[in-house]
Amino acid sequence: MVKSTELQQKEQVEQFQKTLKDIYFISGLGADKRVFKQLQLEGYQPVYIDWLEPEKGESLESYAKRLTAQIKSEHPILVGLSFGGIVAVEIAKQIEVEKVILISSTTNQSEIPPYFKFFRGFPIHRIFPFKSLLWAVYWILFWLFSLETIDERRLLRAILRDTDAGFIKWAIDKVVTWKNEIIPDKLYHIHGLNDRIFPVRFLKCDFWSEPGGHFIILSKAEQVSKWLEGLVHPKKAISKG
Repeated sequence: MVKSTELQQKEQVEQFQKTLKDIYFISGLGADKRVFKQLQLEGYQPVYIDWLEPEKGESLESYAKRLTAQIKSEHPILVGLSFGGIVAVEIAKQIEVEKVILISSTTNQSEIPPYFKFFRGFPIHRIFPFKSLLWAVYWILFWLFSLETIDERRLLRAILRDTDAGFIKWAIDKVVTWKNEIIPDKLYHIHGLNDRIFPVRFLKCDFWSEPGGHFIILSKAEQVSKWLEGLVHPKKAISKG
């Protein structure tokens, strides 16, 4: 029986994908794989870690451990965006990894902006009605994320609408109360010089985008892709600025 062209093409794609090495992406707070859609990375098959519903009173360490069930590779490469970078650090403290690459994120508690720590003593984020008041804070969020295009704004709106309010509160609480002091080996950090959520004056990074805000994963996707290529393919030259 002669196989149809469509079936043959599907089998060829599946065979090609088997030759690719997995690379694991962890999105930002409540986001999903849509934020990585413009990245280009040769030789790797992206695997997107899905957020789980936090258990009552669950610590970030315990939550990160549950996420490791989605990682099938030995010594994986983790790419964490924003809050996903914090989670990637926590995962890397529990399993052996090849590399940890943070984008628009932070590595330890000393890099958390001081005004975030204000919410440790006054945790109003735990009772703030995020879903019902989202319409009133969109423009503030657009400014914080340094969104440059209508498409970026539409994507952020869609992500926030799709995100569970309970998860948002839990994740924000884990950011402001994060007290990590351990930085994994082979950690690399990509950041925007104009990031308003994690300002560069509070942290150290290996690669910086100028100009570039918190959403460089989209607004500077071509440059971020080049840095990622250089990190996962060490023989390729990387320009840091």
